[in-house]
Amino acid sequence: MKIKYIIYAILILGFGALVAYRIKQNKGEGAGGPGVGPGGAGRGGAMPAMRVNGVVVEPQNFSNSLAVSGSIEANEQVQIRTQISGLVRSISFEEGSPVSKGQVLLKIDDSELRAQLAQAQTRQSLAAENERRAGLLLKKEAISREEYDIAQSELKSTQAQTQLIRAQLDKTTIRAPFSGRIGLRSISEGTYISPETIVANLVSTNPVKITFSVPEKYASQVKVNTTLNFTVAGSDKKQTATVYAIEPGIESTSRTLQLRARAANPDNTLRPGSFANIELPLTVIKDALLVPTEAVIPVQNGKKVFVTENGKAKEVMIETSTRTEKDVLVTAGLQAGDTVLTTGIMTLKPGAPVKVAVGEK
Repeated sequence: MKIKYIIYAILILGFGALVAYRIKQNKGEGAGGPGVGPGGAGRGGAMPAMRVNGVVVEPQNFSNSLAVSGSIEANEQVQIRTQISGLVRSISFEEGSPVSKGQVLLKIDDSELRAQLAQAQTRQSLAAENERRAGLLLKKEAISREEYDIAQSELKSTQAQTQLIRAQLDKTTIRAPFSGRIGLRSISEGTYISPETIVANLVSTNPVKITFSVPEKYASQVKVNTTLNFTVAGSDKKQTATVYAIEPGIESTSRTLQLRARAANPDNTLRPGSFANIELPLTVIKDALLVPTEAVIPVQNGKKVFVTENGKAKEVMIETSTRTEKDVLVTAGLQAGDTVLTTGIMTLKPGAPVKVAVGEK
């Protein structure tokens, strides 16, 4: 029986020793860990450095531009109409053809007006003779001053009537008010037209005007004589125009400022009514600090970025201005030479050790 108890005791002691050994071994792995040499990152619980990418912020010239859309308009455009009613006797233009300023476009029947003019001229001649005789009689005191004034008034009345008919005769000939290209006509010879009838459209398309609007906040940055680039639908070719006029006031409904530019169009490829995609340069900022858009983190009180300081991540609140497709203009919070982190920023915490691979912005 004693031997049996001795065996039990030996077994219990051996099991206890095994348990004690395993506990001691586990504690040793927690402190240093297998494979960690002296001075390793795991010794004493030190956090390993996180590998991230970053860029060095350097001052540079920043040309701020604004992308807007506009509408191409004719330099001059008018609907050809007549000022009087009558029959069209002749049409002197071809549809879609260029015309010159002062060129005769159509003629309205003027036979009745010419007859009225001949009658008025006869009356004017008679009134002029009566006025001459009355003047001779007045010198001889054969008539009163009042009788002479009546004759003179009659002469002036007939002269005015003649001038009126001549003015109406001039209106029977429709001329081009400026050089351009005339459109499709809506009348034929023999048509009876009135001032409400639109004969055709006349447009001048070299140069063309481009009308567009910019948000109110950019009103102080737009200036006359600014050169802009634009493209039209169906073409990737960039063309240039120059701002020549700015509306004096802000449009109250849309809170925008309207501008107008002028572009050369010698080959008439720019057609009025087309849309234009405009790239308008604003102010040029010297020594601007730009950071990649992916580096900026929106927070409740504004925006922040992470920079490195002594090998650790540091949180910095920033103020920004203009944003482009790739960069954000920083107006406060950063200094030239700061290294801004661009990757891993959503998992970083202030004070975390980082190992930065600096790349080009």
